[in-house]
Amino acid sequence: MPISVVVGGQFGSEGKGKVAHFLAWEMGAAVAVRVGGPNSGHTVIDAQENAVVFRQLPTAALLRGVVCALPAGSYLDVDVLTSEIHSAGLSSDRVAIDPRAMIISPEDKRRELTCGLQERIGSTLSGTGAALQRRVAREEGAMFAADEPRLSQYIRPVLPMLRELLMKRERLVIEGTQGFGLSLLHGAYPKVTSRDTTAAAFLSETGLSPLDVDDVVLTLRAFPIRVPGNSGHLPHEVTWDCVTLESGATERLVERTSVTQGVRRVGRFDAGIVRAALAANRPTRVVLNHLDYIDRSVLALREPTRKVRNFVREVEVSIDHTIDYFGFSPSLLVAAKHYPAKSRAQSVTLWS
Repeated sequence: MPISVVVGGQFGSEGKGKVAHFLAWEMGAAVAVRVGGPNSGHTVIDAQENAVVFRQLPTAALLRGVVCALPAGSYLDVDVLTSEIHSAGLSSDRVAIDPRAMIISPEDKRRELTCGLQERIGSTLSGTGAALQRRVAREEGAMFAADEPRLSQYIRPVLPMLRELLMKRERLVIEGTQGFGLSLLHGAYPKVTSRDTTAAAFLSETGLSPLDVDDVVLTLRAFPIRVPGNSGHLPHEVTWDCVTLESGATERLVERTSVTQGVRRVGRFDAGIVRAALAANRPTRVVLNHLDYIDRSVLALREPTRKVRNFVREVEVSIDHTIDYFGFSPSLLVAAKHYPAKSRAQSVTLWS
């Protein structure tokens, strides 16, 4: 069946939002599904070249005609979600929220704040984990999307809608959140997120069968990151000044988290976590983003330089897998098939 699942192969912020947006555009997706909660922000560049961050909606919300679905496995901050729907200019027919998606309460956020979760693991304190905990505990009084009046115009069972579209051979894109190294099951506990972060888990949260999937896209970055603070081990950690110097950038390179705006920790590419992600997800395609951190000149050239191609070859050998797309900026992917021949490279601007 025509389903593409986008997953992260490191510790999050690999550029999944950019990739999911690109796939929805390239493959003419009818629906984009966003799983998880508002504890991670996905960035996409709009047609005016502005960076837009979505914490609840899929990044394909910027594409005309794509329906944005939040399935039963979603955790919703209603204020964040309704603000994003409004800012994206989505009509009610372009948003489908399953009645069983769970609402994050103010108490969920207070619980995470008062239990020291930020100090212990670098949590964004979005309430996602606390809401999930209440759901697993089957606590009385849990509120679901069907109970929230502000969402009433968007409520409809998501799974039957997706199944009907699949029977018509319409393409679905499932936009996973976080990264494999943050998986509650497979990451370095306890410095992990509140859920599993594999393609199988995202599919389960959506409600579809593994037999439906024909495309799993693993997204990586040249310099993996972790969120600030006591967020867990980051192999070969370096400084942003080091990344800046080695890339040849004239401006200082630095990244901040989409949700809390804290300065991210950064490290060199580590093959170990990626090999584990490959084994768990068995991707059909692999994207390697942030190659402009290897050589800043690719931003102007819009194609891989010798320095970038050498780096990619080293990565491919270290992970024993080919790289199918290069990511050079928040809005640019380059098809990597036959990448040593410049004439065979195909640049794609994601919002075009």
